[in-house]
Amino acid sequence: MTDHDRRTDASADARTRADIAELARLLPPPARQALPHEQHLLHKEKLMRQIDRDTDRQAARQTARLADRDQAAVTRPRPARRLPRPALLLPVTALALAGLITAGVTLTPDDHTPPTATSPWTAQPAAALLDQISVAAGKGDTLTVRADQFAYTRAKVRGADLTSGKAVVGPLVESETWLAQEPGPLRKLGLRAENGETFALNAELGDTDGTPAGFGRPTYQWLSSLPSDPDDLLTYLYAETPAVDGQERDQAVFDRIGGLLGELMPPRTAAALYRAAARIPGVTEAPAARDAVGRHGVGIARDDTTFHTRTEWVFDRDDLTFLGARSYLTQDTSYGRKGTLMSGTAILAHAVVDKAGLHPTTTRES
Repeated sequence: MTDHDRRTDASADARTRADIAELARLLPPPARQALPHEQHLLHKEKLMRQIDRDTDRQAARQTARLADRDQAAVTRPRPARRLPRPALLLPVTALALAGLITAGVTLTPDDHTPPTATSPWTAQPAAALLDQISVAAGKGDTLTVRADQFAYTRAKVRGADLTSGKAVVGPLVESETWLAQEPGPLRKLGLRAENGETFALNAELGDTDGTPAGFGRPTYQWLSSLPSDPDDLLTYLYAETPAVDGQERDQAVFDRIGGLLGELMPPRTAAALYRAAARIPGVTEAPAARDAVGRHGVGIARDDTTFHTRTEWVFDRDDLTFLGARSYLTQDTSYGRKGTLMSGTAILAHAVVDKAGLHPTTTRES
């Protein structure tokens, strides 16, 4: 490569960085409201796709210039999307870059003091229902999941785009994910298919060495390792849940549990999570709950009094299996009127497959 070509490459890199900086400058000012985790990922996906498109256009322009000079075409590798699994399937992970930009969220040190022998966790009004859900969950089949396999989930999600400063509810989208079960840390977390496109899920931004099994990547074996005693599990959850600026600690832990519920879950862990949730203050029943596809069921809910949203977990009325979740505004805000949908999810299928892209009922790959 000649000195002229090197200068051309450097100039193209500078223009690409400038394009990305200009894109960030054009984003709206941060709003002081935390988003449901689904929406952090939704905005992150949109931002990363825009960066991909800008980088692709820049690479195409440079390739054309090199071709005009009868040089070998040079194509920059397309940046892989740094998306964890969709939140409807996933745990509450470290807040995504686009979520931080959009919601203006800051993390603060944990300020929760675990209960002592003289101040035990107290059962909440929804405890009886959660106990029934726990019993039903504990009767599920315990799977044998190898480290070289993938957890497959098919789901539908609908959410509100808040980048304009108003909640604009998008269409219902079906997605499929294949999540690696290796303990890690991993740089390649699996695959996601959505709207006819399949793309890699890479390690979280900031995880330079890869993402290990944990809240950011809850493998079946990691979930199996969580405490089975609900009091011990709840103490662990409070200790390991980052505090969101202005949000109640109880709500943050409720959201963290909710983020885990859509995972391929060991029965013992699921049972313990529901009993732990029964001890979180403010947890109530939601008799008219429904998921993203309109399936009605019995519900467990909690109101976020800081950000004026209500989150509902939806369970089948007959067998009490987890169907999905929904969150919406509980009063008029700058984002929209009371009742505006913020996020909705529906879990349609779970399975274990031997390879990313493999469907559980067929041998074809996406």
